[in-house]
Amino acid sequence: GVQMYLEPGEAIITKTTDLVVTVVDVVENEKKTAIVDSATEAHRLDTLVYNEPASIREASENGKYEYVIGSCSCLAGDQFCVTNFEQPIEIGQRLHILDSAGYTMVKLNWFNGLRMPSIYCERSNGEVQKLNEFDYSDFKRSLSRWTVS
Repeated sequence: GVQMYLEPGEAIITKTTDLVVTVVDVVENEKKTAIVDSATEAHRLDTLVYNEPASIREASENGKYEYVIGSCSCLAGDQFCVTNFEQPIEIGQRLHILDSAGYTMVKLNWFNGLRMPSIYCERSNGEVQKLNEFDYSDFKRSLSRWTVS
């Protein structure tokens, strides 16, 4: 007999998960860039691998303030998208990168030691529950277990 595995993929995860990031700096070099505490390499591979620009909940198609949403990593060109906002972005502001379930948790990595996003679940009654939070011990455990004597 043949054993078959079905992977539901996109049908199950589409529009279920936001990657919530915080703006840590705003710089201007030809364009205004909001630097966030996340990276495409570590936290949103759909953007990096498939060149799929992120959609930001707080953005506005007709907003007059255009920003590059950039990463805090050292990877050249690591950006989530270019989008517009009704108001200027401020340091400390949170942004929701929509539809971020695909590959975000199954292929996450500690690219240059960037912290993994915490995982929360919002229940249908509005209650938000923290399911997991990563720390330095998780990073250390993920490193090679080889020792050199």
